[in-house]
Amino acid sequence: MAQNTTAAADEGGRTFPLVRRLMAEHARAHAGSYAAALVLMAVSAAASVGSVALLRPVVNGMTGMNVAEPGAFKTLRNLAVAVAILYVIRGLATCGQLILMSRAGNRIVAALQRRVYDHLLHQPVRFFSDRHSSELMARLAMAANGARDAVQFVINSAGRDVLTVVGLAGVMVYNDPLMSLIALSIAPVGVLMLSRLMKKVRRAARRSFDGSAEIMKHMGETAQGIRIIKSFNLEGVMRARMAGAISEVEKAANRMAVGIALSSPVSETLGGVAVSIIILYGGWKVAVAHSDPGSFFAFMGALLSAYEPAKRLGRLNLDLQNSLVGARLVYDLLDEPLPDARDATRPDLLPGPGRIALEGVSFSYRQGERVLDAIDLLAEPDRTTALVGPSGGGKSTIISLVQRLYEPESGQVLIDGQDVTTVNTRSLRDAIAFVAQDVFLFRGSVRDNIALGRPGADEAEIVDAARRAHAYDFIMGFDRGFDTEVGEQGAKLSGGQRQRIAIARAFLKKATIILLDEPTAALDSESEREVQKALDALRVGRTTIVVAHRLQTIVDADRICVIENGRAVEFGTHDELMARRGSYHSFFATQFGDRARRIA
Repeated sequence: MAQNTTAAADEGGRTFPLVRRLMAEHARAHAGSYAAALVLMAVSAAASVGSVALLRPVVNGMTGMNVAEPGAFKTLRNLAVAVAILYVIRGLATCGQLILMSRAGNRIVAALQRRVYDHLLHQPVRFFSDRHSSELMARLAMAANGARDAVQFVINSAGRDVLTVVGLAGVMVYNDPLMSLIALSIAPVGVLMLSRLMKKVRRAARRSFDGSAEIMKHMGETAQGIRIIKSFNLEGVMRARMAGAISEVEKAANRMAVGIALSSPVSETLGGVAVSIIILYGGWKVAVAHSDPGSFFAFMGALLSAYEPAKRLGRLNLDLQNSLVGARLVYDLLDEPLPDARDATRPDLLPGPGRIALEGVSFSYRQGERVLDAIDLLAEPDRTTALVGPSGGGKSTIISLVQRLYEPESGQVLIDGQDVTTVNTRSLRDAIAFVAQDVFLFRGSVRDNIALGRPGADEAEIVDAARRAHAYDFIMGFDRGFDTEVGEQGAKLSGGQRQRIAIARAFLKKATIILLDEPTAALDSESEREVQKALDALRVGRTTIVVAHRLQTIVDADRICVIENGRAVEFGTHDELMARRGSYHSFFATQFGDRARRIA
């Protein structure tokens, strides 16, 4: 968080370039709405200026009125009606302007959120591994509002406030140029003093956002880990962590509130000094120099009416800082380069039987920590290739490289002789169905989750996939059948049920290649038997690579590859490898002890 704060301070010089970018991208996109809003702002400003300008004839008419003359009140009555009409016009114009600005602002938020989400979807897996999900959620949900607010601040200031201040300044100059000069001479002092508060507000706003993201992280982890929290009596620990995050946000919010609040005594004091000087000087002119009182009251009315919009203009940069923190965070994501912008222009993977070959493939997640070391591997069509070996040996990494979730540092991953880095990823992944140990189910019904295997599939195809995955019977045992809600991440289903829905999803995809990453590792024996039946049916006629720690699940594999320290050290069937009495035999003996010989 300290790094973020320092970065935020360093970004101070980027305020105006960022504002220009916001205006160029979003104000231009909604130019029609903003142009209409500016017209209404001009009407509202003109009504405000007109009502103040009428003070001069009203006051002069009152002081010089002869009540004995016929129609003495007619002029005054007409002026009163004119003032009332101007206020009605200003109210209607303000209403229309607010509606237009709100709709345009909401479209900005929606467009930014869609754009950020689409950009995130195209980022590689490594991008998400390096960031906490709650941070991304906070930027998507909250930071886009900052971009909208910044645009609204600028347009409101340029339209409503600038036009109002300019018009009222004209009234002031028209009625008394010297008093106008005295009043305007105070403004530069206020701008200078307010500018010193900007850095504090900017820092506090960034800390507040970072703290809010921390709160979201803690809440997300609490919801996901509630069983562990309850089991280990961690309520006190988690409460302390959350209290610390909340305290940081509270402190940052207080610092920001103080910074913004300090602008009030500055502006109020300077405004009070200006009004006092004008009252003394103007009163002297009326009482001693016999100038007309209407000019003085019109000037004072214009000065007091200009006070609030002028104060908002003086605080514009200060108020912008909180909004620009969110805008910067959004653009930090949007400016994150995509891994391969040329991917969409690459040719599709040509249809084939699904022969997979790794040739001299090396890969590291972190520099200097090689996971795969010049490995060679072959998975034949209509055959099951099992990957076994100690944890951390690189088995799951091979699964990720075949899907091109990561790219090898050297060597090639080939499917039917085609290097996966030379075809577009959409066509590559269309040819692959993946079932993981930790099945992820999305919010929605059982039907919705199965249908994700092939969006657009009809009901008969979904039901057929469920039957093939041995999921149909338990699904129909639910009161709502396929319409049953699965809950967050499938929380309403058992582990075996989630796995079979994932297998049904894979069946529906009708992929040539099946990748299974320890799909039965976390299941009890009964669930494992049911899931294994589904997997056996899924593998028929397809190229299958399965990662397994439970060796009894892969004894019938067509080919078993033993992976150790990033290298393939043994190949063969179960019987062949047991006969060699090498690494595979040792793993098997470790798992089954005295039963190893009998099972073999």
